[in-house]
Amino acid sequence: MSKEKDLQRIVDCGVVAIVRFDRPEELVEAARAIKAGGVDVIEFTMTTPNALNIIAASAEEFGEEVLLGAGTVLDPETARAAILSGARYIISPTLNPQVIELCHRYGVIAVPGAFTPTEILTAWEMGADMVKVFPAAAMGPSYIKDILSPLPQVRLLPVGGVSVSNVAEFIKAGATAVAAGSSLVDKRAVAERDFARLAEIARQFVTAIKEARGLA
Repeated sequence: MSKEKDLQRIVDCGVVAIVRFDRPEELVEAARAIKAGGVDVIEFTMTTPNALNIIAASAEEFGEEVLLGAGTVLDPETARAAILSGARYIISPTLNPQVIELCHRYGVIAVPGAFTPTEILTAWEMGADMVKVFPAAAMGPSYIKDILSPLPQVRLLPVGGVSVSNVAEFIKAGATAVAAGSSLVDKRAVAERDFARLAEIARQFVTAIKEARGLA
């Protein structure tokens, strides 16, 4: 699948599920539940033990059913390793031009992190496909609207503090999509192996996003 189609898939889904646990064996099961709830864009963070193996195993299991990516990528070496393991998009908490360049080389989506208007525009001009606004919780949905007022061409992905209760506000403010970690991938549900709960939370996110877009 092309990068353009992958990017559209993120936009259509509206939410990237950030899967981050201490025990890697839980990740694939969590991913399966999240997908069942309608979220088929999943990010595995590189802070997870054996993250590359998990990405590779998930890519083999899900194939085209799930769009897999790697998060917390800080350098081009890690980005390349993740891409070779099956990641189709790379998300970073910071702005590293070399990571963007490597993503271009491999034809995958680059989502660097930025916060201020200058950082966000710099990331976009460097070739970011989307810009991760982090930490979004610090300013809330109104900040997304304020940024897009002078920079309407930039695709923004707010991360941090996004939940079922406020995801619609972020979408209405102009966010292209959002990313959610613990509010979507509930650690307690995973610990109790209540994967039906994970699927239900995912459905709630999907429904809220569709309603905010006027599609439900």
